[in-house]
Amino acid sequence: MSTKYRFTENEVPHFITMTLVEWIDLFSREKYKELVTENLKFCIKEKGLSVHAYVVMTNHLHMIVRSEKVKDLSGIVRDFAKGMALP
Repeated sequence: MSTKYRFTENEVPHFITMTLVEWIDLFSREKYKELVTENLKFCIKEKGLSVHAYVVMTNHLHMIVRSEKVKDLSGIVRDFAKGMALP
């Protein structure tokens, strides 16, 4: 997943699309969808991410998010993507 976009207003909701490399249908498997939701819960609790909505598709995900506590939404999104990296 790539996170090269820079956010200028962290407290304003942003629509984000995150895709898998070569659009692989990885999220069609239940354990990987659960990984997304667990990672979102972690970022909400520990990083101050505010999630207004999200949808997990088979090969990408959409989110409407903003930052509550931390003023670095790009860093939170970066950390979320790193948490999705598979060993």
